[in-house]
Amino acid sequence: MHHVEQFYGLPAFTFSPYMTPADLPDPGSVAWRLQCGELPREADYWARVGAYWERFTETVELEKVRALIFGQPWYDADGGLPDDALLGLRSRLTGLEALFLGDLENEEAMISSIWLGTVAPVLEAYPGLRELVLRGGEGLEFPATGHEGLRVLRVESGGLPPEAAAQIAASDLPSLRSLELWLGDDDYGGGTTIEDLAPLLTGESKPALRHLALRNSPIQDELAAALAAAPIVPRLTSLSLAMGMLTDEGALALLQGQPLTHLRELDLSHHFLSHAMMLRIWTELEPKGVRVNLTARQKDDGGNPQWGEEHGRYIAVGE
Repeated sequence: MHHVEQFYGLPAFTFSPYMTPADLPDPGSVAWRLQCGELPREADYWARVGAYWERFTETVELEKVRALIFGQPWYDADGGLPDDALLGLRSRLTGLEALFLGDLENEEAMISSIWLGTVAPVLEAYPGLRELVLRGGEGLEFPATGHEGLRVLRVESGGLPPEAAAQIAASDLPSLRSLELWLGDDDYGGGTTIEDLAPLLTGESKPALRHLALRNSPIQDELAAALAAAPIVPRLTSLSLAMGMLTDEGALALLQGQPLTHLRELDLSHHFLSHAMMLRIWTELEPKGVRVNLTARQKDDGGNPQWGEEHGRYIAVGE
């Protein structure tokens, strides 16, 4: 994983405490990255973090800020939502539309160990929020009440807690147009089942959803079979089962289910399909106007029976 370079259609701009107002771009022209993870962890560490945040709030016109990106120290193995900082500024961050929580690289923390906690306070404090991206998964809680205005929700995880996946699936998000969940591996806190996602597949609580991505999962074949008859599929314009362990079995179930020719895009990249199945998918869908992504074909090496491995397949992002 790497630091995000663009967010909400805006270039990411890392704030430095040494900057003066003359050094700064227009507040609404960038996505502001708040990160001071390189500070030495001394006795006054959190005091210095507080000073960094205070400098930001005093230097930048917060009323014009549209997007914020939080990295360390607020999000790592020991971090969590900066309640007093972020939520305390709701009266000034009146134009905030997008939040990225957990912008850490591999060298800073494993994606499976980034602590997120509950996002309910953020959703409640910022009714104007349109996009929320979460990287991590540890401790994640998502409110059933959802959010009236949220249009894009993405959770990047090497192991999304099943409880969190179920909460998101059942949450009320009437304006949501794009949902992307990296479900992750059981060994890193994952384990989401089809039953956990059942409310999502009906589409009842997310009537505006047009893009659905259920990625990075070891159960892609089961997901494909469930989507083959899921009521939500006919309303979608794009569908993704990328980054996981999709095999011919799942692809066949998808093709033999309800029609997919209404889709603009079907993303199956990072898969374990045979060449024959790849050709069949392309032949059946591409001529009908569906852009099919079949890149990053992986090879099943058979695994190691001595370690109890039934196969040699793997997801794209684990720890």
